[in-house]
Amino acid sequence: MAHKVNLDALIPREDFDVSDTTIPAVQPSTIQIRNLERADFFYSVIRKPDFQRETSDWSPEKICDFIQSFIDGDLIPALILWQSGSQIFVIDGAHRLSALVAWVHNDYGDKETSRSFFDGIIPDDQTAAAAYTRKLIDRKVGSYADHQFAIQNPEKMKIEIVAQAKRLASQSVQLQWVKGDATKAEASFFKINQQASPIDKTELRLLKARKLPNALAARAIVRSGTGHKYWSSFSAPVRSEVEEIAKYINDLLFAPALKTPIKTLDLPVAGRGYSSQTLPLVFEFVNLANEVRSDVSLQADGSGEETLKFLRKCRVIVNRISGNHASSLGLHPAVYFYSSTGRYQPTAFMAVIAMLIHFDKTSKFGDFTRSRQAFETFIVKHRKFVNQVTLKYGSGAKGYARLKDLFLWLLDRLSENQSEATILSEMSKHPEFSFLQPTEQDDLTRHADFGTDAKSSVFLRDALKDPLRCAICGGLIHRNSISVDHIVRRAEGGKGEIENGQLTHPYCNTTVKN
Repeated sequence: MAHKVNLDALIPREDFDVSDTTIPAVQPSTIQIRNLERADFFYSVIRKPDFQRETSDWSPEKICDFIQSFIDGDLIPALILWQSGSQIFVIDGAHRLSALVAWVHNDYGDKETSRSFFDGIIPDDQTAAAAYTRKLIDRKVGSYADHQFAIQNPEKMKIEIVAQAKRLASQSVQLQWVKGDATKAEASFFKINQQASPIDKTELRLLKARKLPNALAARAIVRSGTGHKYWSSFSAPVRSEVEEIAKYINDLLFAPALKTPIKTLDLPVAGRGYSSQTLPLVFEFVNLANEVRSDVSLQADGSGEETLKFLRKCRVIVNRISGNHASSLGLHPAVYFYSSTGRYQPTAFMAVIAMLIHFDKTSKFGDFTRSRQAFETFIVKHRKFVNQVTLKYGSGAKGYARLKDLFLWLLDRLSENQSEATILSEMSKHPEFSFLQPTEQDDLTRHADFGTDAKSSVFLRDALKDPLRCAICGGLIHRNSISVDHIVRRAEGGKGEIENGQLTHPYCNTTVKN
């Protein structure tokens, strides 16, 4: 099971800025497993800081092993907590605590608490990971309900489950407490998390920018307007629009869900909608679409108006890539965003966004459409160039900026009807692109049986031999962006008959043709 388990719903988030600052004289040094039951006082007051990372980074196996370790009495690192009034915040140990809560509640991202948290919108990958985790734990450890039943009915349960249930009475989790105000607690969070399990640079930036419009927009998009409402302080109309636009963008980026090995050309534009890389990818997309180079230039968004501006700009870009909006180029993901082995390529995604922004500023959409078929044919044949650019310049801004430059350079030559041989010859002498090697082979490990990459590669190779193409520009058509066009215009007497219909991209139908 490759997918991680989403336990984010099991400990609610709360802003550190709470009004009640009374601290009890005595704070407990341990908690027991029963303290995590729904009706327990402790569980009712535990919270994660609103800047805490999404609790979705553990595999089913890691959760299962951790629960077994707890039951066996193995040494478990202490939870680090901070109390503010009636709320207890988890500064360090949210994954550990959430894994135990998941076991107690039998909710691994797909049951009552999670469904309520995500407004009933749970990705298939998340549901599958939850079901696999539950099955694994029931088989190897036993459910929490089994252990409760074993205490009251020992004669009806396996001996090992009864023994484990009895041990639970004396097992506990150690607690440590951060002293000081909210500023001290937040500083402790970042210091501890950077030392134990370093947060990558993009995620750290997002956490610290949590009240800025770029971070708010990114989180809303990733969760399709559900999950923790980082925008809950906005007015009702603003909240509603944030969630509506976020869901719209999420659908265009991540539907249909990606399944591997690839057996269909119906692929999502932005790869998996449920992975550890999804939020960083969307955050970078939001920043690029809004031309944000530094968070220092932004201010906390108290009203939501700036967040809406960011989301609207993202919607304009996404409408250009996919969907049936009149501006949609309907860029086929299999051509632009996936390698020959079916691996998603974030650098290509960001490069295309940068290219579209350039087209918008220079009014080049028409030029792109005229050269589109030749361009797509070229980049499909030379997919390796994306990997080579990424390897040389990295997957960040430097990488996608150079890839965008390559795309624009290719389009200029294709618009002049240069042949493939001439373009490759020029490329070999170009100061910025001479490192590209068109003859490089795919790095596929050879086995007796086909692996996932090999299966995807075979499918993509054959499926792209005779794909569905736009009748106007000749570019590939994706399922998300199909327009039925009159061959003979209605204004010229054309009728809505099958013989007078052709499939096109929305942009080609509404703009190029007219």
